[in-house]
Amino acid sequence: MAQEKVTVFQSGQEGHASYRIPAIIQLPNGDLLAFAEGRVQGSADFGDINLVMKRSQDRGQTWSSLHTLVDYNDLQAGNPAPVVDLLHPNYPEGVIFLFYNTGNNSEAEVRKNKGLREVWVIQSVDLGKSWSSPENITQQVHKPNYALANSNYTNPSDWRSYANTPGHAVQITEGKFKGRLFVPANHSEGDPQENFREYRAHGFYSDDHGKSYQLAESLKFPGSNEATAAPLSQNRLLMSVRNQEGTVRQRILAYSSDGGATWEEEYFEPELPDPVCQGSLLSIGIEKGKTLLAHANAADPQDRNHLTVKISRDEGKTWPQSIPIDSTSESKKSSWTAYSDLVLLDRDTLGILYERDNYQEIVFYPFRWN
Repeated sequence: MAQEKVTVFQSGQEGHASYRIPAIIQLPNGDLLAFAEGRVQGSADFGDINLVMKRSQDRGQTWSSLHTLVDYNDLQAGNPAPVVDLLHPNYPEGVIFLFYNTGNNSEAEVRKNKGLREVWVIQSVDLGKSWSSPENITQQVHKPNYALANSNYTNPSDWRSYANTPGHAVQITEGKFKGRLFVPANHSEGDPQENFREYRAHGFYSDDHGKSYQLAESLKFPGSNEATAAPLSQNRLLMSVRNQEGTVRQRILAYSSDGGATWEEEYFEPELPDPVCQGSLLSIGIEKGKTLLAHANAADPQDRNHLTVKISRDEGKTWPQSIPIDSTSESKKSSWTAYSDLVLLDRDTLGILYERDNYQEIVFYPFRWN
């Protein structure tokens, strides 16, 4: 019998008026770590926002009390992008990398060149019990046009807004790029344009277990924005991307043949309708030499509703299997289900952490997909 949906983060509880932007990973010992933005004063995207975490040791049936990982007082720390490095030479039990963003002004103002978004990372070598001091990696993965340009930074340009994922980051575990940590991201470039056309999705990656980072190529699609990624067979990688422009209400899929460094194919996918929202993509196994994929998003092209998981057995070219997760009636459907993140619990079982009921709660739900 399927487990019930379990509330992990509830608005108005544990010191925060609202919780948004879920991300989840499973650790080598089976524990689940759920991350979110804890918004202290309200639901706004900018303000006093903390990076928070909870742990489950029973496959999501119960969750720990809240742990605040990053708190910058009245400013924001958000867009958590966790990933477990399972191939670190010094830590055979794995190293957790948690990438996140900070900002000193709202997205609208940063787009106007009135503020800065930065990129940080913390690490844990004891399965999330303790964390390293934050490391600012902005100069390696951003192209800020003013605040960080100095004698040690030789490639400044006019990038402005910046955000990771949202959702989990990934590690490539096979092939030529084995060990690579890849973080999907997006930025705005130059002055604000109509329908957010100055946005581009991109990524950044590390091939030395977080000692250094490199920028990946940006997508060509104007308005490409929040992104999620999954490794494929034969050194390839796929990103599923939000179309912030909104003229086509479908996910953008982008394929790379070099582990996410460059992009060789980009197109709208009609089988993945989207209301201009975030999505989640996850590699869930191998079948006949090809990577099985799960994709989650609010599958209503008009409203954030009808959260659906789709399965692809041909590495994203078709999505024939559809699994409804959560939805509500026509009269109440606006913003019912929004951001989500997928995790593989075992060969046949997925878990999904997602925003529900007009952002009032973030819930976890395990389900059989196979």
